[in-house]
Amino acid sequence: MTDRSIPKTYTQTRETLVKHPRVWLVTGAAGFVGSNLVEELLGLGQTVVGLDNFATGYEANLDEALASSAGRGSFRFVEGDIRDVETCRAACTGVDYVLHQAALASVPRSLADPVSSSQVNVEGFLNVLVAARDAGAKRVVYASSSSVYGDARTIPQVEDKTGRPLSPYAATKATNELYASVFQRSYGLQTVGLRYFNVFGRRQDPNGAYAAVIPRWVDALLRDMQCEIFGDGETSRDFCFVANAVQANILAATAADAAVTGEAYNVACGQETSLNELFRMIQQGLAVQHPAIAAARPKYSDARQGDIRRSLADIGKARRLLGYEPTHRVSAGLAEALAWYTARSQPAGAPAGVAR
Repeated sequence: MTDRSIPKTYTQTRETLVKHPRVWLVTGAAGFVGSNLVEELLGLGQTVVGLDNFATGYEANLDEALASSAGRGSFRFVEGDIRDVETCRAACTGVDYVLHQAALASVPRSLADPVSSSQVNVEGFLNVLVAARDAGAKRVVYASSSSVYGDARTIPQVEDKTGRPLSPYAATKATNELYASVFQRSYGLQTVGLRYFNVFGRRQDPNGAYAAVIPRWVDALLRDMQCEIFGDGETSRDFCFVANAVQANILAATAADAAVTGEAYNVACGQETSLNELFRMIQQGLAVQHPAIAAARPKYSDARQGDIRRSLADIGKARRLLGYEPTHRVSAGLAEALAWYTARSQPAGAPAGVAR
């Protein structure tokens, strides 16, 4: 992302942070979004504490983030689990802002194992809130999810019109929002929730049964395997490049007006893309270097339980109150993400995976 592409509000925020560095805790620091936050903050000369237990994150993500920040800033890593409140207390000591990304982030995983999802996403989050409160942190920004909209029929999705959750994962994120609002009212701990809409980008893991669709399809196509589409392919999502999520986190943490806190905001592009369209975009992008991919055809399977049919965000609230403005639409984000995956691809028949 060049300086010319950065929105005015975020440019000013970054300049202020360079002049007046702060101390940040990133939970889930070795994960996909977390490692991108670590990279950005260190690049701005901040002091960063990373917390992770490597349940779904990787040391290689942190290694790359640290290398990309070119030695700027200061980083301390705490290996531990957010389900342990004392670990959270140790990580929160002396911290100004908490960016909470640690979670078991998967609808299918939560349907298969709702207890673990609740233990990490709800009890773990509660531990982070308690530790941040007791440490005197200025603000906690936490990852919520578009899944909280559940069966709401309003399109685009607007923050004050949610429906019934359709999965245990959605229930955990809705509960996070309730706990955050209670902690702000009861203890004065400022909180901001960010409802991510299908974030994608570099370091998103293609492995495992619960991998997100974009890295999973990229990996399959590069390995000459068939992509699987659940349903008829007309299910839509608001895909959001990770740089947009990074921007939203930092703006939410540093917004001077305390009135922006105690709220949840959509983090997306406001752009609806069907799975059929997404497949074609990925296919065309990869075919530039791998022409054989142009002939690939997806496999269609039954729709998955807990999946919503359409997802499209209204991002007006984040624009007005946070100064958020997406720097990458889907096509631009995919171009960067595909370049990252292609550079790390392995030949067909080799074990899949991001370098660890």
